[in-house]
Formats: sequence, structure tokens, C-alpha cells
Amino acid sequence: MPNIKAANIERTSQHSPTARQARRLSGLRQNSAAISVMLLVQYGLGMGVNLYAKVPAADHGTGLAAALGRALTSQPAVLAAHAVLGLLMLVAGVSVLTRAILSRHRRATIASAAGLAAIIAAAVSGVAFVSNGQAAASLAMAVLTGVALLSYLANLLVAGSPAASSQECVMSDPPV
Repeated sequence: MPNIKAANIERTSQHSPTARQARRLSGLRQNSAAISVMLLVQYGLGMGVNLYAKVPAADHGTGLAAALGRALTSQPAVLAAHAVLGLLMLVAGVSVLTRAILSRHRRATIASAAGLAAIIAAAVSGVAFVSNGQAAASLAMAVLTGVALLSYLANLLVAGSPAASSQECVMSDPPV
């Protein structure tokens, strides 16, 4: 019967607050790494749109919602891919922020909120660029993408390394 007791102890330790916190921080690190990759791809797509794609004249001056709709449904394809990835990043940003809040990691929550705010602002700048073609909106989009990337990379630093013990991760930042 020692095996049954060992299995019960192992099952109980998986549900301990320390193990739960370690899983939450691990998920936060994974989501932060994934959105960082998404931001790098988005940055490359944005450079491609800026350098090689001509935004259709019909999109200029149409307003934000109409410009987004046209970007998603019309040529050039790289603009549509850029817009779709931007929308996916909004969802991913909310996911990272939710994980940071659930992990009760103050610095990660602040960094995640800053990253999501930068993504939202970059999206608004991008739609404004499609709508009015102003270079300032394109620059703002690029700078805000960099701010978002730095925010999510900061999560990787403040949430601790996967190799760190669960207790160290929990104690690295007091709960909010």
C-alpha cells in the first residue's frame, strides 16, 4: 500500500498553492514569449506594408472602422495579414494580462498592462495610418510595437526563470 500513499501525496502536492503559483508563472512566461514572437512578426509585416504595399486610395479618409474593415478584406494581402495578426495580438495581450493578474505578480501585471495598452495604441495608429496615410501614424505604430515588445520581454525577466524553484518564484514578488 505504500504506492497508494505516494500517489495521494503527489496528487495533493500538484494542487498546493505553491504548485499552482508555479504553473501560473510558467503560463505567464509562455504567453509572454509567444506574444513577443508575434510582435516581431508584426513588426516585419509592418515594415513590408510601409515599404512595399500601396494602401488603396479608397481607404483614405474613410474613418477608423471602415479603414480596418477594408484592410481586413482587400488587397494588398500583406496589409490584411498585418491587420489580422494585430487583432490576434489584442486577444493575446488580454490573455497575458489575465495570467499576470491571476499570478498576483505586481510587476508582471504592470508590464502586461503596459504591453496591452501599447498594442491598443499601435492598432489605433495603424488604422489611422490606413485612413489618412500620415507618416506620423506609421512611426507611432512602430514605436508602440517596440514598447509592447519590451513590456512582454520584461515579463520574462520579472516572472523568474523556469529553472527557479517554485518557492523562489512565489517569494520574488509579494502578492498584490
